[in-house]
Amino acid sequence: MTSSRFIITVIGSDRVGIVASITTVMASFNVNIVDISQTIMQDIFTMIMLAEAPMQNFDLAAFQEAMDKGGKKMGVEVKVQHEDVFHFMHRI
Repeated sequence: MTSSRFIITVIGSDRVGIVASITTVMASFNVNIVDISQTIMQDIFTMIMLAEAPMQNFDLAAFQEAMDKGGKKMGVEVKVQHEDVFHFMHRI
């Protein structure tokens, strides 16, 4: 894979602390937010981020597992896709 960037999506029922919980996990892996968009549609929280991780010694599987666990703790679904995979899957 050529980049160290990821698309992270978070979706679920809105509640206090979702952003704090998810970004705490990201910080523990030294993952930086490059761009972020979030909205609440009625009672549904949605967030999409472009994030960047350090190139050396980054354990994607461990990061995905930690993000999934953090999401479940908050009652939201979190998906982490490598930017290259995301672009490949969404080509026209």
